[in-house]
Amino acid sequence: MCDRVEDRDLQPLLTVKEVAALLNTSVARVYDLASKKVLPVVKLGRSKRFDPDVLRAWIKNGGQALPGGWRQESLDNS
Repeated sequence: MCDRVEDRDLQPLLTVKEVAALLNTSVARVYDLASKKVLPVVKLGRSKRFDPDVLRAWIKNGGQALPGGWRQESLDNS
């Protein structure tokens, strides 16, 4: 039997555009960080969404650095 999740237990997932606004960064940067598994993401087919509770916990815990540290961005641009 499948457990039914009540609507009150769920919050709407955030879009890439909403996360970009929250993090004060570009939509492209959010896509990039999600694809590198730096941001916690929920995949819905080709769409990406973000659980606000998980994102809030990620921010509270200091986020996550890019693999390779600060040099990652300069390596991506070469």
